[in-house]
Amino acid sequence: MAPTGQVLLAPSPAQGGKVYDFMYYLKGAAAGGICCSITHGALTPVDVVKTRVQLDPVKYNRGLMGGFRQVIAEEGAMALTTGLGATVIGYFIQGWFKFGGVEFFKINAAQYLGEQKAWENKTTIYIGAAAGAEFIADLFLCPLEAVRIRAVSDPTWANGLADGFVKMATTEGIGGFYAGLVPILFKQVPYTCAKFVVQGSVADSIYASMGKTPLEVGNSTAIGISLLSGVIAGVASAIISHPADTLLSKVNKKGAGGDGPMMARLMKIAGEMGIWKLCTTGLSARCVMIGTLTAGQFGIFDTVMNALGAEKFHFHNPAADH
Repeated sequence: MAPTGQVLLAPSPAQGGKVYDFMYYLKGAAAGGICCSITHGALTPVDVVKTRVQLDPVKYNRGLMGGFRQVIAEEGAMALTTGLGATVIGYFIQGWFKFGGVEFFKINAAQYLGEQKAWENKTTIYIGAAAGAEFIADLFLCPLEAVRIRAVSDPTWANGLADGFVKMATTEGIGGFYAGLVPILFKQVPYTCAKFVVQGSVADSIYASMGKTPLEVGNSTAIGISLLSGVIAGVASAIISHPADTLLSKVNKKGAGGDGPMMARLMKIAGEMGIWKLCTTGLSARCVMIGTLTAGQFGIFDTVMNALGAEKFHFHNPAADH
């Protein structure tokens, strides 16, 4: 049996043009896991500050850079890496299912509808593929995200990822790991739908303005377009999903929203904060984080796919051929 690395590096067999087989989806999932773990891991310090601002805006009220200085002054520079292990592992798993799932769902939908109808309905396909893939991914992400947020909100709570899992399982059971599932879905599903729709639309517009298709430009140009469209998509999706992100940070803080059903807790937290604060608390930090992160994800994803010998799927307008 060939080693995993050799299997991933092997090109998909050519059968009359582009082939989207099991190996293609495996490479897409691997590229998604790599791009998400790298980008989220690298931005852990920003996420630590953002989470602190959301959890305690009275104390952390000096903006992003001021928040960095506060955390370092009070807890040392290593505090900015709190939750790094959970972040890297959690987002590798999430990226695996998210990017791999989006490729699987959109390609199969496009093949079912045919090239012309797929082009006409590409936004709907993006939304459906992103929502389905994100839902699956979040079932795996939620436990790691719960441990990460608890560790960031209370650095003395656990000594590392494994200890955090044991403590949460012992004290709260399975419910503790999935306390934030509803807000994660409210945050991640709109975020992912916006991310893929906006990035795809912006990239298509750039290619159209150049009068070229993705296959007619060099790798460096294609990566540059992925990065630019990724920044725009990241800022748009950050704004759309920010209220749910704030609720997620709050609800995973012990005692937040009181007791009772999850929706009652979320409504209580939202009522206490007010709509304006819910939508704007920590938003600037999140726009910086998500804009950078999304650009990096699409850039790394395309780079890894190229390195693995996989030709990325793009919607095609048959009318452009005439």
